[in-house]
Amino acid sequence: MDDRTLDAYLARIGATRASTLVELHELHVASVPFENLSIHLGEAIVLDEDLLVDKIVNRRRGGFCYELNGAFAALLRALGHDVRMLSAKVFNDGAYGPPFDHMALRVGDLLVDVGFGRFSLRPLDLVSREDQHDPAGVFRMVDTPEGDVDVLFNGVPQYRLELRPRALEEFRATCWYQQTWPESPFRRGATCSLPTATGRITIADNKLITTTGDDKVIEELDDGALLDAYAKHFGVVLDRVPRLG
Repeated sequence: MDDRTLDAYLARIGATRASTLVELHELHVASVPFENLSIHLGEAIVLDEDLLVDKIVNRRRGGFCYELNGAFAALLRALGHDVRMLSAKVFNDGAYGPPFDHMALRVGDLLVDVGFGRFSLRPLDLVSREDQHDPAGVFRMVDTPEGDVDVLFNGVPQYRLELRPRALEEFRATCWYQQTWPESPFRRGATCSLPTATGRITIADNKLITTTGDDKVIEELDDGALLDAYAKHFGVVLDRVPRLG
């Protein structure tokens, strides 16, 4: 990443070269939405570092785990951090998914993950096995007999993390699978989401969902209002509603 792109990326999330890892993590999560809109717009997601960074920095978009953590890894490396990509199996419907189901990052002894949607706002300690209190909730690392680590959020398993370092290209097959498999959760509906100071704001298909504490307000929007909401709440400017044909 050249200096110009680095500074543009930092400006995109409201950070500086002096920002700490914790600050970079919090700012990224707060400003770059978790979204799967490319799948519903017919845009291919290619795991190329330059393309991932361009999508976030120049196109002002977000992405799902491979994109967000892939681009964030590039940013952190450009700032001098030692970053390792890790494969994880997502826990869903009572079972763990396939390897490379999710990409997370390791920086030193910290778990860094800006690409899991509703998750920690700050890096987590991979070494500690005690409860870790984050603004989003309580997290805990649990060792498995096989040497992996289960990541729990408020007592619920989120994913099983393999500690072996991986390369970006190793996630390409599963990234393609997530985009094309008819039963993929990312094909079930368009979503775009960000945490807020009081909760979370999400667009799911044609619904705008505002969560404040335990309260949730759901508004159904027509196509015009939907496009306006993407721009207003996420800075995502679209020329058509994301919708699988």
